Amino acid sequence: MAGVIDQRLAELGIELPRAAAPAANYVPFVVSGKHVFVAGQIPVESGNIMYRGRLGDGMTVDDGYQAARLCALNIIAQVREACGGNLDRVVRCVKLGGFVTSTPDFTDQPKVLNGASDLMIEVFDEKGRHARFAVGAPALPLGVAVEVDAVFEIA
Repeated sequence: MAGVIDQRLAELGIELPRAAAPAANYVPFVVSGKHVFVAGQIPVESGNIMYRGRLGDGMTVDDGYQAARLCALNIIAQVREACGGNLDRVVRCVKLGGFVTSTPDFTDQPKVLNGASDLMIEVFDEKGRHARFAVGAPALPLGVAVEVDAVFEIA
């Protein structure tokens, strides 16, 4: 039987991707005590890298928002894996950290990261409210526009 979070995902019309394998010498998540630390996730969909470029140089805030949302979907997929498939084990999304490839004069990184934050609240309701940082970066791996990492508390 599907859990509460699985039902919410279905109601939202969201199908989580398969948790991505790491691209280098690291693990995609670490469970330590009651916490899951999720490695930075990039905007990958069906194995394809999406949203390459820089905010403030041809990419809009909405493009960045969608990129961050896709990163968050990949984060939730990793958390599902860490929880043995049971997202109802999530007690809280504790923190998101976001990096946005942007021009030096671009200052809307927080609006971009709202794509990830909004999804956490849509999926986990009040358990999705979290602390966060959003910073600009001159470049990110594989030329992506956004990378997001996360910390969750689980039961």
